[in-house]
Amino acid sequence: QLVESGGGRVQAGGSLRVSCAASGRTFSNRGAGWFRQAPGKDLEFLARIRWPSVNTDYADSVKGRFTIFGNNAKNTVYLQMNNLKPEDTAVYYCAATALFGTSWTYWGQGTQVTVSS
Repeated sequence: QLVESGGGRVQAGGSLRVSCAASGRTFSNRGAGWFRQAPGKDLEFLARIRWPSVNTDYADSVKGRFTIFGNNAKNTVYLQMNNLKPEDTAVYYCAATALFGTSWTYWGQGTQVTVSS
């Protein structure tokens, strides 16, 4: 099970950090990622990280503003979001792959992020 937290409302230019806690499993030898869905739009990939290499990659829309990182001891993955823009307003979801897998198998329930201008 994945549980997101940390969403909320922030003014444009501000920062937020959302968290994704895994219960019953760790992120070891898995991938974890963040996605978002704005009203009326498709689900958008944002960032992913994979253990044990800790390699990361990002969508162009958030590169340089968002950072994905994790704490395996806490079974938690974070998305640090800086210089937020109104177009970043969406429900943010975390996802994880199966062990040694590449497909997004597990999903959280989502957390709302609202950026006001």
